[in-house]
Amino acid sequence: MSKFPNTNSISIEKKARSVEEAIEAALSELSIERADAVIEIVQEPSKGFLGLGAKEAVVKVSTKQTAADSEAQTEPAAAETSADNAEGIKTETVNKIYSDASPAENARRFISDILTAMGLDVNVSAVLEDDVVKINLEGENMGIVIGKRGDTLDSLQYLTSLVVNQTSEGYIKISIDTENYREKRSEALEALADRLAAKVARTGKKFTLEPMNPYERRIIHSQLQDNEDVTTFSIGQEPYRKVVIAPKNPRPYGRKGGYGKGRKRPQSGRGGYSRPSYERHDTAEKKSSKSAATYKADFKPQQHKAEYKNFEEYLAAHSKD
Repeated sequence: MSKFPNTNSISIEKKARSVEEAIEAALSELSIERADAVIEIVQEPSKGFLGLGAKEAVVKVSTKQTAADSEAQTEPAAAETSADNAEGIKTETVNKIYSDASPAENARRFISDILTAMGLDVNVSAVLEDDVVKINLEGENMGIVIGKRGDTLDSLQYLTSLVVNQTSEGYIKISIDTENYREKRSEALEALADRLAAKVARTGKKFTLEPMNPYERRIIHSQLQDNEDVTTFSIGQEPYRKVVIAPKNPRPYGRKGGYGKGRKRPQSGRGGYSRPSYERHDTAEKKSSKSAATYKADFKPQQHKAEYKNFEEYLAAHSKD
């Protein structure tokens, strides 16, 4: 029981390392029990990254209001209820617009409304086949509808799926295509997969493709699932998830039969260097003729002042050696 049960509502905020510590500190300061308090968690604690950006828990604790206070808040509560009802009426109205018995008709109507709002004159046809609504779009400037790498077309497909499945008993898959874009894109991705697989098998190095949506990643995986030289897997998080093509049996670099031939170890020579045969032959000739050849740099006048006056006399005296 609270020590001050009839007081007006009092609120305080407390910070601590954990939510429970902050709540206990607030209850102690207000001198009330947990049953007599209204607790609101303002901020969850965060450790941050390597100690940087750490945050403490923040809670707001208030004493429960008296009967008079509760009556004073009756009107705001009624207003909130009215707002919730209005939101519910809005959602119900939206559902009624696309609540036709046929999912294909719901999808066709929704896509037509969006394209009309975009200022595009497009003929939309939709048909239901085995729980799949296939929608085809025909008109001018369809590049705007397709978008970069089909991004706009995929977004329209996702939104249509949400609308159709709101009123459908079972899950209905949506497929939107225009100017045979899906088939052309699939063929292009299959050709790209084969080309990159050949490159990976030849070089032994893995290759990471650009981010793709799940539909396009499945095309790459399916095309290369039976390839004997490469394997595929996905990395990253949506919407930046990518396909990686890697060699199935990578070989260690530098070993025999690996990506490159290993260097041969030197057989002889100082410091592991072996001179070619022609260099060794030239060196031997130079050594044999070194004793017979005398160079001017070998003559040091200060050592032969007593015997020779110049280099010519020194050379004449040693020419017979």
